[in-house]
Amino acid sequence: MATTSQPTSDELLARVLSSLNDDKAEDIVQIDLRGKTAIGDHMVIASGRSTRQVASMSEKLADRLKQEFGLLCKVEGKDTGDWVLIDTGDVIIHLFRPEVREFYQLEKMWVPAAASTAPTES
Repeated sequence: MATTSQPTSDELLARVLSSLNDDKAEDIVQIDLRGKTAIGDHMVIASGRSTRQVASMSEKLADRLKQEFGLLCKVEGKDTGDWVLIDTGDVIIHLFRPEVREFYQLEKMWVPAAASTAPTES
């Protein structure tokens, strides 16, 4: 089912979310980056229960995007499985084991509500 045209960032996001749901990812968070940064249009952060699940989810996702869209993704961190970064260009995916996700707290960098607990100066 490979398409000849590049998918839109929204189509890519929908496929990423579908793939992660199929593979039983947990605590999936999607962040709209449009207008905030030039690194991409969307960021997806999700957790896997083990290093094996994190590595497997990342491998399956990269394979699905290659098969369906002819898209070659940059993948980092798959060998250890504690965290994996998948960069599709328009959508950036971070997969973590829960403990590693808690350590990095990426959501707090990108979601204003999560970051608004910092004290303000008067």
